[in-house]
Parts: sequence; structure tokens; C-alpha cells
Amino acid sequence: MMKWFARATAAVLFALASAPAGATGTVGIQFPDGATKTYTNVRIDIVRESMAITSADGKGKLIIGKAACTKVGEQLHCLLYDATLQQFGHSLHIPLKNGIVWLNPTTATQQLAMSSTQLPAHGVMLTLESKKGTIVSLTGTVDSLEK
Repeated sequence: MMKWFARATAAVLFALASAPAGATGTVGIQFPDGATKTYTNVRIDIVRESMAITSADGKGKLIIGKAACTKVGEQLHCLLYDATLQQFGHSLHIPLKNGIVWLNPTTATQQLAMSSTQLPAHGVMLTLESKKGTIVSLTGTVDSLEK
């Protein structure tokens, strides 16, 4: 389970609970052969101690289940350790080479530490690479939080 939300303060969770709905996420996937695929209007849900990223048609879901997080300023910075793809009625564990998530739990835009990148209120930015070389990136805002 993701220990990062269990360790987050009650104030951080409260701020996320007021996140607006709207499926505003965009996922980009670069496959080892160089082919790319983009998914728009993905849903980002934080469910207990995991993050679920669901395609607009609801047929595919990537679940981030383990991470180590630290608070950097107002944001959470997390190193990812576990991912599972649920699709076509099956679950596939995805061994990760590396992965990070930045999460802005506040109601205001925040600039990332030592970067010109800004995250909107309740914004999420994720990048991960599987051991097979597939790269997944996500930007968007949290659609729902279930404690």
C-alpha cells in the first residue's frame, strides 16, 4: 500500500477532498519501439492509499500502489515502486525501472522546487518507466479522493 497518503497530514487530505471533478488528465505513452499513444480526459482518483488513472472509456486503469513520499514545500514528491494495469478483465503487474509523482494538494497553483513548472490546484504530474522501456507520463488534476 502507498505509505505516502497514510503519512500525509490531515490538512493535506482535507484539501484534496475538495478537488473538483472533471476528468482533466492526459496520459502519454511511449513504447520501446518509439510508437506513442495519447489518452485524454482520463480520470485521476486517489483511493485510500493508491492512485488510479482510468481511461475516458473506463476500459483501462493504471493503479499506482506503492510509493515513498516526502513533502517539499506545499507539494508531495513521491518515488513510485509498484504499478498494475487492469484491462480486459485481467490485472498485469508492471515492474518499474523508475517513477515519480508530484502532487499539489493545495487550492492554489504551486511552482515545483527548482523548476519553472507549475502545478495547478490539486494538480498531479507523473512519469514512470517500466523495466521493458515503456514510458508513461500524466498531467491533470485529482478528480476524487476516498480516504
